Amino acid sequence: MKREIYMDYAATTFVKPEVLAEMNPYFTENFGNPSSVYYISRKTKMAIAKAREGISKIINANKDEIFFTSGGSEADNWAIKGVALANKNRGRHIITTKIEHHAVLNTCRYLENHGFKVSYLSVDKFGKIDLQELENLITKDTILVSVMFANNEIGTIEPISDIGKICRKKGVLFHTDAVQAVGNVPIDVQSMNIDLLSMASHKFYGPKGMGALYIKRGTKIDSLIHGGSQERGRRAGTENIAGIVGMSKALEIAASNMDEERKRLIYLRDKLIDGLLKIPYASLNGDRTCRLPGNVNISFEFVDGEIMVMSLDREGIYVSTGSACSAGAVEPSHVLTAIGLSEKEAKSSLRLTLGAKTTEDDVDYVIKVLSRRVSDFRKSNKRWNERSH
Repeated sequence: MKREIYMDYAATTFVKPEVLAEMNPYFTENFGNPSSVYYISRKTKMAIAKAREGISKIINANKDEIFFTSGGSEADNWAIKGVALANKNRGRHIITTKIEHHAVLNTCRYLENHGFKVSYLSVDKFGKIDLQELENLITKDTILVSVMFANNEIGTIEPISDIGKICRKKGVLFHTDAVQAVGNVPIDVQSMNIDLLSMASHKFYGPKGMGALYIKRGTKIDSLIHGGSQERGRRAGTENIAGIVGMSKALEIAASNMDEERKRLIYLRDKLIDGLLKIPYASLNGDRTCRLPGNVNISFEFVDGEIMVMSLDREGIYVSTGSACSAGAVEPSHVLTAIGLSEKEAKSSLRLTLGAKTTEDDVDYVIKVLSRRVSDFRKSNKRWNERSH
């Protein structure tokens, strides 16, 4: 029987058994529409309220500041388009970065086609923004800054608290796409001066198609989806009760075990990095220490990343070349080129992300197999043979 090792937790996670158990009654027994007034509907309404309160406490928000969505992409779209439309009479300038998820970048490009100006912050070789550049770009026309909490490809964690301070001082709203960060690192929206924060359930062992947007009280924002009065009139549509309950349970589990799991993953991450960097002409992408606990992104010169992904797949090892949303893309990763990699270097990169089922034995095995596969691939590479001789 072929051994299988999943190392693409940044793309998605499995639903934990405890989460599924919490969800099941809301598919069958507790199925009432929360907008109705009878008993079985009051039960679902109470379940949503409990979930909202549970999630709010974990990020130090108020319960009425959490709004449920269909996922991280909707949350990003709502935050950016909603603020832009609601504040367009005050200003039409938005600041983001060159390494955002496409849910943010494509939303900003959409707004550019509708009369808004967007500035894209550069990043250094580790993927971090320049705080001074951010401050210099803010003008009286700036209405929103959107900087991701942690990058989905290279794992670099941005200086969120410092960004929040600058935005608060300048009177500009601050949104962060925290899809990769929530459940993996501590987040406090109050102390970090965050006005809007996006999250997605399936990144922390909850169900897919479920997310949330934190909107600080008093934030001027338009609705994205119109219809009924759900989510206090801000986001129409019958609630995904099972998904909401599952998301809350998953985040509760992640938060209760965060310190211990972070230490475990950092140990495994660093062991994997050290092992893979022993391969000749291998280089780490992203900040070595200020990165997500389970993220490893490495370039192997003279290797095609896409071919290597397929080669490892045959070995039962599941990794990626970057964002799952960009799988199959011909263009090199916009994140890797933004940190200074050439097109060839970007296309020779692999992302390996660790999670709940990753063991030290898995890490040892992946180092062994990947070392062999890289060596085998290079033997058939003309440029490698010319260099090695």
